[in-house]
Amino acid sequence: MKVKICGLKTIEQVDTAVTYGAEYLGFVFAESKRRITPEKAKEITKHVPEKVKKVGVFVSPRLSDVEMIIQQAGLDMVQIHGDLAVERFSVPLIRAIPVDGAVQEKRIQATATEFILFDAPPKQFVGGNGEVFDWEYLDTSAIKNKKIIIAGGLTPENVQKAKQTFNPYAVDVSSGVETNGEKDLKKIITFLKSAI
Repeated sequence: MKVKICGLKTIEQVDTAVTYGAEYLGFVFAESKRRITPEKAKEITKHVPEKVKKVGVFVSPRLSDVEMIIQQAGLDMVQIHGDLAVERFSVPLIRAIPVDGAVQEKRIQATATEFILFDAPPKQFVGGNGEVFDWEYLDTSAIKNKKIIIAGGLTPENVQKAKQTFNPYAVDVSSGVETNGEKDLKKIITFLKSAI
């Protein structure tokens, strides 16, 4: 199972995530306390190995804005929450789907992308609220030919349960590796060790 550490803002956070085995690094370009500029994201990922993928996180963006930031930040993938006008970008797309009952079934069928990320329904911000969605609402057994990523309130304590419940391609964590709203290097390490 692969791990994405999301909402990274410093070179220390990036280096810690890479050193301890994160395969995906998330950078938030949407309205959020974790928001980062494309220039800063590029600067702190200069030495990231090619096999570790840099993911830009957006909410209901315009295509032109996404493509501009892909170039500016040197992104390998994009993760889109909210409304999505197109599913084709110059890099692979992770489609984020909130789990809130039966509605996600329609959204799963409507998306052609290979990567689907399941997250808790939006609150103040879309994603990154530290909320666990009701796992009973999501049956991934019928989803074929998709790489499933589980997000929403994951911590070192519950990541193994998420792995057993969904057998996902990857898990995604942000607030679960923070202390007082800031990334905690020790928690990043603990989460990565717990996810193996």
